[in-house]
Amino acid sequence: MTASISNVVLVTVDSLRADALDQAMPVAAGLADDGAVFERAFAHGNWTPFSFPSLLASRPVFADTGEIGVTGSPTLAAVLSKAGVATGGFNAANGFLTAHWGYDEGFDEFESFVGDPSGRVGRFLAAHPTVAGWAGLAKSPFRRVAATLRGDPTDRPFADASRLTDVEDRATAFLADAEEPFFLWVHYMDAHTPYVPAPRYLRAVSGSRLGTHRMLVAHARTGLGRRVSDRTLADLRTLYRAAVRQVDAGIGRLLGALDDAGIRDETAVVVTGDHGEEFMEHGHLAHYPKLYDELIHVPLVVDVPGIDGTSVDHHAGLADVPPTVCDLLGVEPADRWTGRSLLPAVHDDRPADEDRHEPILSVTVRGEEVTAQPIPRSLSEGDLLVSARADGWIYIENAATGDRELYHRPSDPDQQCDRSRHPDAEAAAAIDRLRGPVREHADLLAEAREDAGYGPGTAGDSVRTRLEALGYR
Repeated sequence: MTASISNVVLVTVDSLRADALDQAMPVAAGLADDGAVFERAFAHGNWTPFSFPSLLASRPVFADTGEIGVTGSPTLAAVLSKAGVATGGFNAANGFLTAHWGYDEGFDEFESFVGDPSGRVGRFLAAHPTVAGWAGLAKSPFRRVAATLRGDPTDRPFADASRLTDVEDRATAFLADAEEPFFLWVHYMDAHTPYVPAPRYLRAVSGSRLGTHRMLVAHARTGLGRRVSDRTLADLRTLYRAAVRQVDAGIGRLLGALDDAGIRDETAVVVTGDHGEEFMEHGHLAHYPKLYDELIHVPLVVDVPGIDGTSVDHHAGLADVPPTVCDLLGVEPADRWTGRSLLPAVHDDRPADEDRHEPILSVTVRGEEVTAQPIPRSLSEGDLLVSARADGWIYIENAATGDRELYHRPSDPDQQCDRSRHPDAEAAAAIDRLRGPVREHADLLAEAREDAGYGPGTAGDSVRTRLEALGYR
């Protein structure tokens, strides 16, 4: 273990953009001031089911079975539990983070707050998380009445629409009962559409109260496919910031629970998003199948008591989170994991691996329409897109069609100028450097799909060898 660290709390926030840390998260920003903030942290997918295999099992999505889920690789909780660490995981009703997809593996206590995903309704809600969010919102008037009868705060019905308070109640109970060392994972859904913050958080981010009518109109217009006016977009951004502030307050309550238990000084806290959120930067809202920074660039904060705060400018992928947590707790990471511990960078701003120059790879699967639902569950449900980020460049290629894009982040931070169309010498060199890892990653995922269920000595070893060749562990 690092210094006197006995415990780790991992907080993941669905749809959390990198810029939200500075715009709407004073508690998390305070953690960043005291800890290490990774300025160039990237998700490995644009959607929860594409990102979380890396985040909780340090494996690329599709690398083991050609499908979503983590059934093909040991999870972080499983590795820690085997080492004698108490584990608790609580997810605010994201249907893709349930036992059905393997995310309960290794947790002593686990609750996803969703119905049975094997049933017809459960499968539909798992494939349509925004619909699930609207279903939660529809219940809020009844929750409001119940809360009034109980004498609860007036903002609880809004928070309950995302199961925030349910998750916090379970997490707080886990903290009160768990014996050290422990690992606690909490996943918030408030920043996912539909954004339904309590009025107090709207006032906190905007200085005024955005009325319920305007909130519903903004959501209804976008839900019906109407043109997104400047006012509607501004309203949605305000709602999003307020929802993020609501999550931030929840993080503050978790930290308070650690203080109340007298264990804050021996508990490391990691905060990140599983992917970002788009607000028309590339023509859409929410997080449709694209690989631009608004969806892939996420905040990543690692606060370790006793270590001075620092800003880390090195690239990091979310696959690095599991080995980092293991490093904090003095536990050996799983051999199949692909990430590397970031703890060296937390200590003294050195890269996790000084010789690592490989790009950060991210994927999505796109059907015939960008906005097609439900979310693909396997590689066979659309074209695979792979992106690579390194040395200030973003290269994106459609593995099925060969279509490609190239952007230079320092001069084009919003990715509006595709340098692949008429590449100069600098752009051509970037394409030559990044095209190989992208195509190799696409090939190994295709191989995993074809050989799902492989055993030692067959295709599995080949996939592992090629992951290592791409710079993964």
